[in-house]
This record gives sequence, structure tokens and C-alpha cells, in this order.
Amino acid sequence: MFEIKAQLYFSAAHHLLNYDGECENQHGHNWLVEAYVKGTELDKSNILIDYKVLKKELKKVLDLLDHKDINELEDFKGISPSSEILSRYIYTKLKETIPNISKISVWETATSCASYYED
Repeated sequence: MFEIKAQLYFSAAHHLLNYDGECENQHGHNWLVEAYVKGTELDKSNILIDYKVLKKELKKVLDLLDHKDINELEDFKGISPSSEILSRYIYTKLKETIPNISKISVWETATSCASYYED
């Protein structure tokens, strides 16, 4: 099994719903997103997927969030846009174009991240 990872950043504001603490107030992050792809077959160049392709498709998804108030986006109306929810959202959107995506990790700080993957 082979696995590759690409990383990109996006910046956005959000606030958590049903949360008792500072994060219930609107605040922002410079999120680091890691996209993992797994597979057993390499192409004729002996690569799993071109990093350029993975980053291009990931950027398309992140552009939907970048410099936005995430709580105001239609896909997040009425739900708390935590890092966990963001990782699932990014995974689901990216899977539309990269079917062998295996995991998305969303870092909201240098020491805190949430990941989403399917069994």
C-alpha cells in the first residue's frame, strides 16, 4: 500500500454553537489541511497521484471556505463548524474528484487537529 500527503492552508472565521467558552465567540484560524491518498497501483511514472493534481483539487475545495465566515455558508447553517465537521466536509467534497482519498486532517493550531476518514 502506498500513501501520499499534500498540505495547503486556508484562513476563515467561525464560532462554535452550543459551546461554553471563548470559542463560542467569532474568531479565526489559519487552518492547515492535510489530504492523504492511498492506493496499491502506481501509474507508468511510478506515482500514486500527481501532487499537482491533488493540490489543485484540494485548493478548489478550500477556496469554498477561504476568507469566509464559515457559519454563514449554506453547508454549515445551524451546525457548529468544528474542525471535526470541517475535516468531514473537505473529505466529502474532495472525494468527488479524488476517489482514493483516505483521510483529511484539519489543524486549527500547531498542536491541535481533527481528522476524518472512512473505514
